[in-house]
Amino acid sequence: MMTVSEIFNRQELSREDIIRLLSITDKEEHDELIKRAYSIKERIIGRKVYLRGLIEFSNYCRKNCYYCGIRCGNHKVSRYFLSDTEILEIVEFAQENHLKGIVLQSGELSNEEFVNRITALIAKIKKVTNPDFRITLSLGEQSLDTYKSWFDAGAQRYLLRIETSSEELYNKIHPSDELHSFKTRLKCLDYLRETGYMTGTGVMIGLPFQTIENLADDLLFIKERDIDMVGMGPYLEHADTPLYNYKDLLMPLNERFNLSIRMIAVLRILMPDINIASTTALQSIIPMGREIGLKAGANVVMPNLTPLKYRRSYLLYDNKPCINEYADDCLNCLAKRIKMIGEEVAYNDYGDSKHYINRKLIV
Repeated sequence: MMTVSEIFNRQELSREDIIRLLSITDKEEHDELIKRAYSIKERIIGRKVYLRGLIEFSNYCRKNCYYCGIRCGNHKVSRYFLSDTEILEIVEFAQENHLKGIVLQSGELSNEEFVNRITALIAKIKKVTNPDFRITLSLGEQSLDTYKSWFDAGAQRYLLRIETSSEELYNKIHPSDELHSFKTRLKCLDYLRETGYMTGTGVMIGLPFQTIENLADDLLFIKERDIDMVGMGPYLEHADTPLYNYKDLLMPLNERFNLSIRMIAVLRILMPDINIASTTALQSIIPMGREIGLKAGANVVMPNLTPLKYRRSYLLYDNKPCINEYADDCLNCLAKRIKMIGEEVAYNDYGDSKHYINRKLIV
């Protein structure tokens, strides 16, 4: 079996190499992988961390995904919609605190009223922010016309998580109907790229029925799709979901955490210039989880700016952190923690994916 050092001497990682790196159990090898990934991040991106202010503005969703706490079939959830006024107040707060962009995230809806509201909301945000203020959307599957409408209104980035690149596994964690089609998810990623968005995706790590081979294929999928930004983290179960019935199949939390860290590290090696988020789910397992993710090659963190009174209603998984923390406290704490690990918050940088910039230059 090849050593980690021998694998790093290869010009390009093979599928077998990726499987070997993700399967590491030896602490020295794990640390060697993390060190390698961080050195690449430091060389290409620097010790910069980009902050994106997250606004979870609604938990209404038409989907019934088996892993998600806000799926339409969970009738225990108190549903909400932030008003435009509330959202614009958060945007103002983000600007006052030197954030260069926000992420608008909600459950998936695609009716005309929702689509038109988002189009108008983007225009309102552009009116009260500087011209370069970045708007990222994470609003699920939409039509090509809808994606274009939101892009033309002023949104620049879009995150649509594939969850898994395995169609077989995808079908196990979603209902079997047209609304939950793997092919539609792939088509929507194509639409986003065609429209001109800085395109992001991501996967869950440690799902029931998932294999290391699945995860290796996920990383290769991200590379082959030439993705600009990635948000991926450990699968964390929610008691009010169908997938919770398979909790006995899950690997222990610490193993899910370490595997997620190795996924970040291998992706940084595979795609040195993309943006990789260190997700809140990492912090759910280990208090310093996001910081460990940053030291493994991630370079983006999304502090939650959602008003406190709504946060308990946006629980995709159980034991979500920071649901009782005010936005300004969250930002101050995060900045200190980032500085503590030798990184710096890039307040004066819009943090566009270098991969996206390079891709556009080539085109």
